[in-house]
Amino acid sequence: MIGVNKVILIGNLGKDPEIVMFDNVKKASFPLATTEQYKNHEGIKMDETEWHNIVCWRGLADVADKFLRKSMQVYIEGKLKSRQWEDKDGNKRRTVEIVAENFKILTRNYSAQNGYSNTLQHQNNSSVLDDFAATEFTFDADSSLSDLASSDLKYKPNNDLPF
Repeated sequence: MIGVNKVILIGNLGKDPEIVMFDNVKKASFPLATTEQYKNHEGIKMDETEWHNIVCWRGLADVADKFLRKSMQVYIEGKLKSRQWEDKDGNKRRTVEIVAENFKILTRNYSAQNGYSNTLQHQNNSSVLDDFAATEFTFDADSSLSDLASSDLKYKPNNDLPF
């Protein structure tokens, strides 16, 4: 029987992605906060925040490194992955991560608020991140990274969203 391992999250980055290289393979990891609101038994609105460990590999890690910043809101699709290791004291440790398969930046006008307008430019000199709302990045782990080597990352903005 075939199973399904699919995670969909919308949340805010807790910090800038941390980048690590393993034998020329890039890994980006960052915490993502998701918050749910509910009313308790007394009718008071409550917020419950859950923190998720997100991991991006290869080309998606390159994009995360280049564009994602603390507090940005993103939509992430991925899968759950658990792993075990021994710490330096010999204790067994276990963690659960979301391995991102793609993400969309939901934050609008992020560059103007955070000073990125001078570093990321279109050919017409407007800021790339001004138009980044709901831009989707999907990378096949086995695909060539030659497109990412250039300083110009090509993307297709999705302007059909109702918000």
